[in-house]
Amino acid sequence: MRGGDRGRRLGGGPDGSTDAVAQIAGPPAVADDGIPVPQLAAVAATATPCDDPAFTSALAAGDDAAVIDAAGGGQAFRAAVASGIAPCVSLSDPNREWLVVNKQRPYDPVDYQPGDLVMPAGVRALEDSALRAPAAHALTSLVKAASAAGVGEIGYLSAYRSYTTQKSTYAGRVAVGGVAEADRESARPGFSEHQSGMAVDIVPCNGSCKTLDDVAASPQGAWVRDHAWEFGFITRYAEGRESVSGYEPEAWHLRYIGPELARAYHEGGFTTLEEFFGLPAAPTY
Repeated sequence: MRGGDRGRRLGGGPDGSTDAVAQIAGPPAVADDGIPVPQLAAVAATATPCDDPAFTSALAAGDDAAVIDAAGGGQAFRAAVASGIAPCVSLSDPNREWLVVNKQRPYDPVDYQPGDLVMPAGVRALEDSALRAPAAHALTSLVKAASAAGVGEIGYLSAYRSYTTQKSTYAGRVAVGGVAEADRESARPGFSEHQSGMAVDIVPCNGSCKTLDDVAASPQGAWVRDHAWEFGFITRYAEGRESVSGYEPEAWHLRYIGPELARAYHEGGFTTLEEFFGLPAAPTY
């Protein structure tokens, strides 16, 4: 019968049954040793300076230069801190050269006072105001180098200011121009870099000394902009960075961060400590 022939062409058996389903290929047989398991490469944990005994020992000893050296230098230290892989480093420790104080980052304790204040040797001081020893020695070297370069004498108006002194300084600015204006040019007590003992306001001197406002256009000011980093200083409040630092430009305000970090700051083209260490802008309190 033609019907029987059609059944056999579709794969039917002699009895007319259909075995089309049986002809569909099933999964391959499983090997005796089971299904292969994908091999994943192990991912190494991110290296962190905080796991290095040399780094943590220097940190515990309070040796800032040794800490930075153990990290691999100023650029490596900055990168580790800014990326967040060095949580053992505090940017709020007032005893460290890498301290960051701004309108969002007050001192802890608020009335902190450094213990190693000295007057810079061979530098004209217009008031009795000291610096922490490393910054004082660096300022002496900077002033000598500027004189040797023929740009004239550099003196300074103000360095360390206590919490109490800053209270009076800030109140005086408020009395003259109001709170909003005072906040653009003077720090509130407990928020001033001068309280760290690592900031200094320089002035150009030629026989007599001029004012802070004369620094930017002076030969001394130009030399400092190019060379202060060589002695561990940066210009903390740069032109056009008020939206980050919170302050009007101050060509006279130098901040000591140590030679290795100052080199990394200079070579990296940074203009604020906030950006240098990956911190948010702090334009207001």
